[in-house]
Amino acid sequence: MTYVAADGTLDVTLTVNGRATTLAVAPRTTLSDVLRDRLGLTGTHVGCEHGVCGMCTVLVDGEAARACLLFAVQCEGTEITTVEGLGSAGDQHPLQQAFSHHHALQCGFCTPGMLMSSYDLLAGGTYDEATLAEDMSGVLCRCTGYRGILAAVADVAATHPEGVPAPRAGVPAALVGRSGVASPGAGVESPEVGEGPLAVTIPSGPPTVTVEVESALASPVDDVWAVLADFERLAACLPGAEMTADLGDDRYRGAAKVTLGPVSLAFSGLAHVVEHDPSAHVMRVLAQGADRGGSSTQAVIRLAAQARDDGGTTLRAGADVYLSGRIAQFGRALAGDVSRRMFEQFAAAVDEAARTGEAPHPSSGPGPVRLVLAALRARLREVWRVRGVGRRTWRS
Repeated sequence: MTYVAADGTLDVTLTVNGRATTLAVAPRTTLSDVLRDRLGLTGTHVGCEHGVCGMCTVLVDGEAARACLLFAVQCEGTEITTVEGLGSAGDQHPLQQAFSHHHALQCGFCTPGMLMSSYDLLAGGTYDEATLAEDMSGVLCRCTGYRGILAAVADVAATHPEGVPAPRAGVPAALVGRSGVASPGAGVESPEVGEGPLAVTIPSGPPTVTVEVESALASPVDDVWAVLADFERLAACLPGAEMTADLGDDRYRGAAKVTLGPVSLAFSGLAHVVEHDPSAHVMRVLAQGADRGGSSTQAVIRLAAQARDDGGTTLRAGADVYLSGRIAQFGRALAGDVSRRMFEQFAAAVDEAARTGEAPHPSSGPGPVRLVLAALRARLREVWRVRGVGRRTWRS
């Protein structure tokens, strides 16, 4: 038996869609989180996280399994097939073709689970048209009424009586996670979180939350810009963050810590300044970070400083923030509140650094824990205010 500290990790080797991959994971990390957050295989959808809805169904050593009910460490040495491995856009599996032909999807959220479950049913040799509806009931759908799904599965069973073809895409071109780390090949360990990639990859699709904050600073715009142009001083203005290395070419490594109740996150990450215009006082930064528990965050950060008539500066800070893993449990509203408060504290720290000409002291101002708790208190006050209004309205 192997014992691991609460914040420790274990190296686990899996063969995912034909490619051997070694990852350092926390013992509590589920297979679904590893597939989605570490390997970027977001076709494995997560719904109930209790093994009921079936959305996260994958094949483990050829048999259907709920990825949300398996710890990644349990899957050491196994072969995992996800919906991405079933077929590709250029070479679809017959099941995928049949689902398209029979319009067996609407919102598409259940479709990966349906495809993997139907493959398991047909490959297992237990297909029976009379019990097909019951056999497919392990994956829940609220859009299609199931008719197109059942028709698609029956179609493939009829056209392939000798057995359903094997998954098409055995080895994808690359498994690139949301953190931008390409999965290594067989026998190669994944990089430590602290080492990480040298490029920032921002996920496609809408961000978890978008934040825009405008702050009035007393310092002149040139002094404010001097702080923003010095990345070490800029990083010191972010609550709970520090710069750990200058990699050159406008790339920097950093670290940040956030704690909320039982959730304690220690992020290591990378920031890349992709736009820096001293004349317009505009900056754009791509940033990403990950912790050993599987949480990850990416952000597109925008900073703009504008002189005011009174000699001060208007600092506009905005970000498109993408969250995954445990940190995403905070929800959009709380993530937005915390991000806004962090930007407000950042603006105050920038003003102080511009006034003194030095980086702010690490202990000055509220830390990330107090920022999160303050956001929680504000959110609870808003909830109780709305409920109070509702009660008064109902009584009147």
